[in-house]
Amino acid sequence: MQLYDALAILTVLAAIFGYLNHRFFRLPDAIGVMLISVMASLVLLVVDYFQPTVFRELTSFIRNIDFYTVVVRIMLSFLLFAGAIHVDANELRRLRLPILTFSTLSVLLSTAFIGILIFFLCRVFHQPVAFIYCLLFGALISPTDPIAVLSILKKAGIPRSLEVKITGESLFNDGVGIVVFLCFYEIAISGIENLSTVKVILLFLQQAGGGIVLGLILGYAGYLLLRTIDYYQVEVMITLAIVMGGYLLAEVLGVSGPLAMVVAGIITGNKSRRYGMSDLSKDYLDKFWGLIDNLLNAVLFLLIGFEMLVIPFRPAWLVLGCAAIAVVLAARYLSVWLPIRLLRLRTGFQRHSIGILTWGGLRGGLSIALALSLPATMHGDLFLVITYIIVFFSILVQGLTIGRFAARARK
Repeated sequence: MQLYDALAILTVLAAIFGYLNHRFFRLPDAIGVMLISVMASLVLLVVDYFQPTVFRELTSFIRNIDFYTVVVRIMLSFLLFAGAIHVDANELRRLRLPILTFSTLSVLLSTAFIGILIFFLCRVFHQPVAFIYCLLFGALISPTDPIAVLSILKKAGIPRSLEVKITGESLFNDGVGIVVFLCFYEIAISGIENLSTVKVILLFLQQAGGGIVLGLILGYAGYLLLRTIDYYQVEVMITLAIVMGGYLLAEVLGVSGPLAMVVAGIITGNKSRRYGMSDLSKDYLDKFWGLIDNLLNAVLFLLIGFEMLVIPFRPAWLVLGCAAIAVVLAARYLSVWLPIRLLRLRTGFQRHSIGILTWGGLRGGLSIALALSLPATMHGDLFLVITYIIVFFSILVQGLTIGRFAARARK
């Protein structure tokens, strides 16, 4: 199937499912689309009993989609930039300590906790997995994706400072999570005995530091261009070029594209919008990136729902995946609780912050994409099943209950 055909089918299905959700279910957009796609997948499994040809054609279509490329190399750059342009830089600067801590230290703590617990959990279920691969799984499942429920959190009336912390964390820890994943992946390939600590640190600094520097260059280069014209068609195209050209340049330079997009988006959304654009250009910029954000989120969650058709489920893996949900939630709690205890003297946290940050720490398409990139020699199929179960629970259970959870926690 040609690329255009696949994009056309996914866009049509996303539009249809989005309509059905808005018309009948009234769930948050991304969650509603995913739920309907899961329901459609279950119907197709029944249809397979009577018309296996139709099912084979659909599963072939899903398998031919390079989920990792679609999510990490295409969608992630647009989604991070679209989210970052609406972040208030002043609030981000004011809350920089907790945001930086949650997006770095919490990711590292969560990776370690999950890696250790999954290592022993696999032994319990007679699935011996080397510790380095368990750490690799910890790295891919640790980045949170609470963007899908930010609208619910706003309706629940959580404190503004906590909302900014969740938003900042969600934007930065995707990039940090990928960098940590790549570091462990390099260790797994080379062997820990052949890879020095210095090399790992340099790789991390190259990816993370290089991504931030590139984002600064892209953001300020865009600002210099945008402030010299007042023509919204070209201005929107410049922001599009920052994302597409910037992400490509990040891959060529070997630095973190996601971090570059976050930094460039924050500069574009604050400095360029505030000092380099007219009100008309701002309006078109917001509407354009709002549409991109909604469309790509719909397609992403549509793919997550249909991905269940091609994942190799096994009874033992299903049980292990369900047990891993508790592991991930426990690791999330610990990775949030420890930094908050450390920061309590310098940064104010409400008493319900830990619970909301834990239950609101959703996992999404990025984790599935990273799991799909693992080869069979690294237990890719096993970790893919576990990841899918965690993501499924995270989005449909945590995502649909976080509003009530936050409202109850505030009482």
